[in-house]
Amino acid sequence: MDRRATCDGMGDARSMQDWLDAYGASHQNPLNKNIHWFAVPAIYLTIVGLLWSVPVGPVNLAVLALIPVFIFYVRLSLSLTVGMMAWTGLCLAICYQYEAMVSFPLWQASLIVFVVAWIGQFYGHKVEGVKPSFFEDIQFLMIGPAWLMSFIYTKLGIKY
Repeated sequence: MDRRATCDGMGDARSMQDWLDAYGASHQNPLNKNIHWFAVPAIYLTIVGLLWSVPVGPVNLAVLALIPVFIFYVRLSLSLTVGMMAWTGLCLAICYQYEAMVSFPLWQASLIVFVVAWIGQFYGHKVEGVKPSFFEDIQFLMIGPAWLMSFIYTKLGIKY
């Protein structure tokens, strides 16, 4: 596992494993974990969908907004960044295909799924009995998807 330290610009040096461990501490209940396996990818996809829906010149806001996301990940783990880039590429492809095949606006579908997924997340944390990690540090919103990716990596024997 990659345990390189990083700084968040506020004097907080944490490795990716530190972030994953801290996130995992509030995700012990099996029901909450299962909810996260559906809700976190749905939220990530819907954020990409919402950003995709905002044109910025020849591209869209998703393309521009994902640059700092990858900078955040690459500072913590190059290996997990590759996985997150693959997942993001799939999300972008889904958005592209959705717009090509479905007449219901992508931003509206994304908004509906986003709200439903967050309701699931908050229910999972009610069951867990712990507030979501991002109430402690907003950066945990980026750690959730990487936390799930770390389980996939572990299952595949890939170091992160």
